[in-house]
This record gives sequence, structure tokens and C-alpha cells, in this order.
Amino acid sequence: MTDIPRLNGVIRALEQGQAAFTTFVPPELDMVRAYNAAPYDALVFELEHSPYDIRALQDTMQFMLDRRQIAASGSLAPKVTPFARIPANGSEMNQFLAKQVLDLGVYGVIWPHVSTVEEARNAVAACRYPRPSTAPAFEPAGQRGDGPKFAPGYWGLTQQEYYERADVWPLNPKGEILVGIMCEEVKAIRNLPDMLQQVPGIGVVLIGLGDLSQELGFPRQYDHPAVASAVAEILAICKVNNVACGHPHVNAGNIEQEVARGFRWLMPTPTFSFTALEKGRSAAGR
Repeated sequence: MTDIPRLNGVIRALEQGQAAFTTFVPPELDMVRAYNAAPYDALVFELEHSPYDIRALQDTMQFMLDRRQIAASGSLAPKVTPFARIPANGSEMNQFLAKQVLDLGVYGVIWPHVSTVEEARNAVAACRYPRPSTAPAFEPAGQRGDGPKFAPGYWGLTQQEYYERADVWPLNPKGEILVGIMCEEVKAIRNLPDMLQQVPGIGVVLIGLGDLSQELGFPRQYDHPAVASAVAEILAICKVNNVACGHPHVNAGNIEQEVARGFRWLMPTPTFSFTALEKGRSAAGR
């Protein structure tokens, strides 16, 4: 097989020891066209708190493909890599959602509310095809159904090339699929060391600050000592286990600090400008 360069922009950044920059985006055409022009490594389609519309996801993913960019780069790698956050909590052990978004061609799946070793193993297994028990890196044993109707073409590969690359990284060094689990419960923090030590194939741990702060009793009070302490504990566990840790709420005021702290997956949301509106209201005496 011809050697194929790295396709997943987030994995590329992490392999190079760099931080990866992503953001959540609803599966809406106008939003994707705007965000896809920004220098993100990936867009994470938000299907947990947005309607789970697989047709809308398919349409918006097509609008991420820029023929001129592909031709100019001389690479099959998309400028911005599409991921998806699926709606089911990890405790639901629901694999079909991961299968559907992977079959459309996403390069990564974010699983909300993963809090036990069993749930983490299910998340990774759902993103891997079955293989012989004698195959390298067999565990967690793959359970993804075989039906990639659109994914090989979306990646620009033959079906056999796709099978070679459609595995989870870093468990498979050639894999192009990144599995992210969200740590957003006290129980998840307690079990996180075991999850990272017993379940190979987790590419990033994304802190679910909203839900975690709710359970701690300080909703969205991210600077509260109890919330800040929990965040620091999750980050420390990830560092010990050499797994990227993700911060979902960074902005111009804190992003440099969070990069320096060691977060390797950061999610800055673009700031929408109302400059013309503000000038107009001022000129009108409002």
C-alpha cells in the first residue's frame, strides 16, 4: 500500500507534541462554513445538546471539503478534521451512535459521561472493527459493525486502505480515529486512573466542566476552589498517564494560562463581533 500521510489533524498535532485546538459546532451549514475557515485542528459536531440529525451531519461534513485547499495542499488530509460528540452517556453503553457517525467519515468520537472502566472499554471497542484474537493490540476487542458506505470516499481512500487506517490512536500508531471520553462526574475522577491504565486507546480526556460543577454544588462557577481543585486533579492524572487532557472553556483571558498548565486539547469559541451594531446605537444616541 502507498504510504499515506497523517489525515487526522488532532492526532498530527499531538504526535508533534503540540496542543490541538478544536471547538463545538452544531451541524448547520452556515456555522460550518464560517468555522471551517478558522485555523482549528478539528470541529466537534455537537450532537449531545443539539438534535441528533444524521442527515444534517452528513450534509455539513460535505461542506467542510474544500477542493482548492485539497489540491493546493497535495494531501488527502482535510484542513479541519470533523469529529462528533454523540448524545448517549457512556453509562448507556450505546454503540450504534458511534457506528453511524464513523460510517459517515468522522475521524473522532467524543463520549459524554464516561465514568467507569467498563464504560471506557465500551467506548473504545465501539470505534474499532473486529479482528482475529492473534492480531496486535487486540484489546479492547473491536465491536464496530462493517458498513462504511461513505467513510472511505470521504477520506479519499480505497475500502482496504480505509480498513488499514480506521483504528483508534494511539493504540494503533497508524490509526486515524481518536476516541475522547468526557470526565464530568466525581465518580469519573475517582475511576480515571484505572480507566487510563486498563483501557488502551483513549486519545483524550475532556473535562465536562458544566456537569462536574453542577455535581460539586457550584454550577458553572469555574473559579470556585472545589471546581478548580477537581480540574487540577483530572489534569494531573492525565499527565501521569501521558493522555491528552482537554479544556472546553478557554477564551482570550485564560487560554495562555491553560496551555502553560499542560492542557493539550483546547476549545476556544469564536467571539461574534457586534462592532457595527454598537457604533450604530452610539451614533443614534442609544
